[in-house]
Amino acid sequence: MEKTITVRITDDIKKDLDELSASEHKPVSDIVRESIRRYVAIRKFRKLRNMVLPFAESRGVLTDEDVFDIIS
Repeated sequence: MEKTITVRITDDIKKDLDELSASEHKPVSDIVRESIRRYVAIRKFRKLRNMVLPFAESRGVLTDEDVFDIIS
């Protein structure tokens, strides 16, 4: 079920959204919805990463390369 929210934005942001909407042939609401979806996903990922980080560090997993070595 979709809900409607009201967000106040500056004239500059509105202008940028309108231009983006025209250039991508997408409604502004789709662009805003996608932006919010990405923002929420990134925040969730960061929260999970912060929860797992102490366990990974305690096992010497500090970089992407460390992860790659483990799963290879």
